Amino acid sequence: MREADETTRQRLAEALRAEPATPSALAREFDLTTGAILSHVEHVSRSLEPADEEFLVAPPTCRECAFDTFDDLLNVPSRCPDCKSEAVDEPVFTIQKR
Repeated sequence: MREADETTRQRLAEALRAEPATPSALAREFDLTTGAILSHVEHVSRSLEPADEEFLVAPPTCRECAFDTFDDLLNVPSRCPDCKSEAVDEPVFTIQKR
């Protein structure tokens, strides 16, 4: 299939199969907003064939206190709920074969 024939979600899934990526890196690569990427990623995560592939998320992590138990892993938190620091690394998404 030619790249122009693939949907954004198909191209996004292929990118995540190739290598892990953060929402902002994907937004730059696909020339979309981070919010649009998060919406697409959520759909991609639900549409994978569970027997064949697995959607994995390395959670956002606070660089100040190492807090990493955020409620919503498919989001980019603006600050840490524990120490209130704004130094929070984005989640990292990837798709792996089972």
